[in-house]
Amino acid sequence: MGSLQNAPAIHRTLFHNSFPQKSGHIRSCRRESISFIVKASHSSPPASPTEIPGRRQMIAIGATAPLVFLFNQHSYSFAAESKKGFLPVLDKKDGYSFIYPFGWQEVVIEGQDKVFKDVIEPLENVSVNMIPTGKQDIREFGPPEQVAETLIKKVLAPPTQKTKLIQAKEQDVEGKAYYQFEFVAQAPNYTRHSLSTVSVGNGRFYTLTTGANERRWDKMKDRLQTVVESFKIFNV
Repeated sequence: MGSLQNAPAIHRTLFHNSFPQKSGHIRSCRRESISFIVKASHSSPPASPTEIPGRRQMIAIGATAPLVFLFNQHSYSFAAESKKGFLPVLDKKDGYSFIYPFGWQEVVIEGQDKVFKDVIEPLENVSVNMIPTGKQDIREFGPPEQVAETLIKKVLAPPTQKTKLIQAKEQDVEGKAYYQFEFVAQAPNYTRHSLSTVSVGNGRFYTLTTGANERRWDKMKDRLQTVVESFKIFNV
């Protein structure tokens, strides 16, 4: 586990997963010194638009949604294709896939491989990060609670925030071990409730983190859990 605690690359590249913000506007990110660019292209809404909250319907009508799904020509199964209210991401170059709620937009943040966020509720986002590792399995870093505590305190939340690990567990998906954990990070003016999943493959340590403002957790938790459970790594 010492190699995880002392890896400066993890600290540099994963630190902004919590995306602390003081306002619900995109430009607030500039005040936090996080530079990003909104990337959008035309996308069609899901078959059942009534499932999307009204204000997000208005965003979807007046703005465009990112289209990042690339069809895999092989037999790799991708459950995101038929999930209503979500859009799929399949990164064949880096070897991972997941889904995110319809209406979120892709942004570019330094040190992150993929980031999608709600432009109205900026604390509602999902990010994926990868760093090189010589290990073959996430269990080589230690048990779920130990890995989760280290990532939360050293990487996933700013050091000024008070954090609490709620739960951590191991899951086996198609023969690959994943650690999933839930935590909260308290800032002076908000509390973010987050879910993360980590795994190892292709010589990389993968981290997906999603979350929401604590005041919206009850409304968002099922969707965020769907995002976390959709994350899969495949060989490239």
